[in-house]
Amino acid sequence: MDIHFEKTVGEIVALDYRAAAIFEKYGIDFCCKGNIPVDEACERKHVFTEDVMRELKLLLTGSDNPGDDFASWSPAYLADYIEQKHHSYVTEKTPVILRFLDKLSSTHGHRHPELIEINRLFSDSAAELAMHMKKEETILFPLIRKMKVSASNEISEHHLTTGMIQTPIAVMMEEHDHEGDRFRMIDTLTNHYQPPADACNTYKATYALLQEFENDLHLHIHLENNILFPKAVQMERELMN
Repeated sequence: MDIHFEKTVGEIVALDYRAAAIFEKYGIDFCCKGNIPVDEACERKHVFTEDVMRELKLLLTGSDNPGDDFASWSPAYLADYIEQKHHSYVTEKTPVILRFLDKLSSTHGHRHPELIEINRLFSDSAAELAMHMKKEETILFPLIRKMKVSASNEISEHHLTTGMIQTPIAVMMEEHDHEGDRFRMIDTLTNHYQPPADACNTYKATYALLQEFENDLHLHIHLENNILFPKAVQMERELMN
């Protein structure tokens, strides 16, 4: 697999999601801020590009099993996968985490006031993600599926208009950026999800769930920003031509 430092972080992770672990190790954002070249990302984090590239090449050339080849999936199939896996995950986990955070805030908030802010941030995230996913499920993803049908010549092209996919995509990407910023604050407030020495089991479980939630959100956003959305835009261009 051909990779070089001028490729963007998002492009490399799109080729093989296992690369995400290496970028995370160096504190490099591969989802919301993944549209910059590797060398620029390394410069911003004050790490050596050569070190990162060496690890990436070892990873990507050292195994014949790259995992799910998301980049080869059609936009419609990828939209179905995101909705069924990642949207369902958010819907399932947010009420659980909210209950735990409410309990922690009321029980331990006087000793750990950061819990109050974490609870507020996650509550805002839960509400906005619910609206965000609804827009994808009722507007953007149906448009992507409609383009697939049109590409199969099952409906006439007058059902589609130039640029109609790009406006909702721009809105979704802006909202992704907001969530990325929000979870960077949660990560800082939780000391990278390390519970304090006096943490009870609920405290530990909540931080573990928050970290799992952020990891899933990273993959969720990556699949949309770096794979699904570019594929959808390209499909629209091909249909219009």
